[in-house]
Amino acid sequence: MPKFLVTRWHGMHHVAALAVLVTLSAVLAWFHWAAGLAGFILAIGVGVYSYFAERAFRKDLKTYLGTLSYRVKKSGNDVISELPFGIILYHEERTVEWHNPYIAKIFERENVIGVPLTELFPTLQHAKDREGIIEAAVGSQMYQLIFRPKDRILYVKNITELWQLSRKYEDEKLSLGVVMIDNLEEVTQGLDDHQRSSLLAKVTTEITEWAQQYKIYLKRLTSDRFLLITDHKTLRQLEHSRFVILDEVREMTGDQKIPVTLSIGFAAGAEQITELGQWAHTSLDIALGRGGDQAAVKVAGRQSFYGGKTNAVEKRTRVRARVVAHALRDLMRESHNIIIMGHKFPDMDAIGAAVGVLKAAQLFGKEAYIVLEGVNPSIEKLMELLREEEKLSKRFISPEQALSLMTPQSLAVVVDTHKASLVKEPKLLSLTERIVVIDHHRRGEEFINNAILVYMEPYASSTCELVTELLQYIHERVGLDVREATALLAGITVDTKSFSMRTGARTFEAASFLRRGGADPMVIQRMLQEDLEGYVSKAEIIKHAEVLYDHVAIAVVEQGIRNSQLLIAKSADTLLNMTDILASFVIGERPDGLIGISARSLGGMNVQVVMERMGGGGHLTNAAAQMEGTVYEVAGKLKQVLEQIESEEGLFE
Repeated sequence: MPKFLVTRWHGMHHVAALAVLVTLSAVLAWFHWAAGLAGFILAIGVGVYSYFAERAFRKDLKTYLGTLSYRVKKSGNDVISELPFGIILYHEERTVEWHNPYIAKIFERENVIGVPLTELFPTLQHAKDREGIIEAAVGSQMYQLIFRPKDRILYVKNITELWQLSRKYEDEKLSLGVVMIDNLEEVTQGLDDHQRSSLLAKVTTEITEWAQQYKIYLKRLTSDRFLLITDHKTLRQLEHSRFVILDEVREMTGDQKIPVTLSIGFAAGAEQITELGQWAHTSLDIALGRGGDQAAVKVAGRQSFYGGKTNAVEKRTRVRARVVAHALRDLMRESHNIIIMGHKFPDMDAIGAAVGVLKAAQLFGKEAYIVLEGVNPSIEKLMELLREEEKLSKRFISPEQALSLMTPQSLAVVVDTHKASLVKEPKLLSLTERIVVIDHHRRGEEFINNAILVYMEPYASSTCELVTELLQYIHERVGLDVREATALLAGITVDTKSFSMRTGARTFEAASFLRRGGADPMVIQRMLQEDLEGYVSKAEIIKHAEVLYDHVAIAVVEQGIRNSQLLIAKSADTLLNMTDILASFVIGERPDGLIGISARSLGGMNVQVVMERMGGGGHLTNAAAQMEGTVYEVAGKLKQVLEQIESEEGLFE
């Protein structure tokens, strides 16, 4: 019995009252014995009554408390049994020790005691950490699992209705897209009005039927551009189909001299409509920057690419080159000095393009420098040639010197890359807002977004080709030194494999201009010569090649043997010369400890897509990546990526 109840009935206050009553009876007996006797009898009666009343109270209270305990226990059991969520007590070995009836209803079994949690909820097998909240499906229902690891308790809550509502909300989110015929001018050049209208009508009909098939709202903006409005669910269906419209339009116009190709930019997941529109146009710019004939999709923080199986179409006019040259000229004139950077571990294309930009700056009397730290084997012979000229040699500075020279009024020119993470000193780009990007690679997700002038042409053979064209328009009189012209021609020669790959009419026009400027092909030929040791090493690498999918050669250098990136790239080039080989991959450990992959193809396979999934990038026919790990781990990952692409859309066009 609670102490306060005992204190209430048999406490000192009740004893004191009886004592006072006896005392008063004694005093009364002093004056009148009969009245005193009556008082004593009354006091005894009160005492006896209190005693029996206390006994009765204790008995009734005990009975009441017993009934209450039973009711509380019964209602507690009923509550646990009827709770709208499940409770599981599990053992340290993650097996069920006890559960309420709700769990038995979920699995339609009498009990699941002794069953492992991973058997009840297979999702837990893939969960690294079971603490917190996890969603798991059981049949057609979705449940929320709330773990209390200290007490080894698992609460299971049915969230199917909420989950379905959330899915519906996500599915119905707005998605915007822009479709563009990316080579309309090149395709229709030379066609009369009737032929042009007929071709446009065929392409428009194909796009319209595709939009109707997926119930997409289609609105024509211009003759070569369309607006698409749909929901997120349909966008996922388009991604699952890998934007088949790209192949359909290309194949439908295959009888043209140049087939029509489309570029598509899609966006979803933005918080505001204006931001969504910006994302869609940015995605289209990325698709065009990667050479067109592909779709770029941005969903929240994810950027995905589809298509891109054809080479970019060479622009027949140099209008853009002239416009960019004039803009670059004005920027150079307004700048305090000019800092030129290529990518890490530069090749001849990066050095040659940097020398060309350096020449352009000197034409306007501006102080210009090329950032270079260390000489790798691929540029060793070219640097020996350039250092023969003292004035040219002094223009190569270290990243530390460049940081001390950079001011807000400096112009930073990035050549042969468009990724800030690939330049030798990314800090330089944060010290000025005046940034120019000149590159011939297909655009990736990462990009130097704050550049005020971007000249990216994926159709170009090399950055040296682009810089050579700019030099022809940037100044009225451009007098190239023999070494400068040779450096630019060397960059073109290396990137085109001696004019055998990725060459167009403008490539030979640029080479012709450099040849007139004094470029010496014999010097370039000597630069590209191999020594006997390098040739033997290359043969040793090729010896370990295996052929997959009948046309893909993969060579893996033994772990512990370190080779230069140049030797790895040359081995990939040599493998591509083998009969029936359409693509080659060479994996080897580099001197810096990273694992380098060089990928080459003849155009029937997009090795850029493969290398992007490996964390690298490049061109449709020429790409690379660098990773950490062992050569065998990287080779295993490469084979997984090839298997994924083969199952999704096929490796070959």
